[in-house]
Amino acid sequence: MEFRIARGEVFLRVIAILLLVLTAFLVVFDTQTKVVFLTIEKKVTYKDVDVLKILLYVSSSAAGYNMLQLCKYSCSSKGSYEMCMVWISLLLDQIAVYLTFATNTALFEAAIFAFTGSEAFQWLKVCNKFTRFCEQIAGAILCCYVASILMAMISIISAYKVFRMYSPKRFLRLKGK
Repeated sequence: MEFRIARGEVFLRVIAILLLVLTAFLVVFDTQTKVVFLTIEKKVTYKDVDVLKILLYVSSSAAGYNMLQLCKYSCSSKGSYEMCMVWISLLLDQIAVYLTFATNTALFEAAIFAFTGSEAFQWLKVCNKFTRFCEQIAGAILCCYVASILMAMISIISAYKVFRMYSPKRFLRLKGK
């Protein structure tokens, strides 16, 4: 049973890493140039929107963190600090999920304003002019949400590992010694 859980966690981490890297690539390599007026061109990149830069940093960091967690399986050793490492792993998994989800949700909000505009703020509909850019960012948002869901599932597995250590049977057995 424990082997199946570990194998499932590795599978989820690999898929999450691939989706996070795909998100980063979709954001970084997304540019579009449009002629605004006669010979004046406007080029839009991820550097024009601050939340896209933040999403790039967060998704890259989360992919790197998940890669480090995968390395944990190749050099795992049973030691007295196992309980501490399981707690730290749960905490870091939670932080990665919440940061990724929050950043992606902020980007989704900015994308809604870019798509619909806002008359109250006098913001124009940007996606009418830069449709390919907006479509590629929408793909990045979708990939990052799926990665967030997968990382939430990984966090559930981490919580299971923590609370498994506090089972009543194990506590009673340790107390009896």
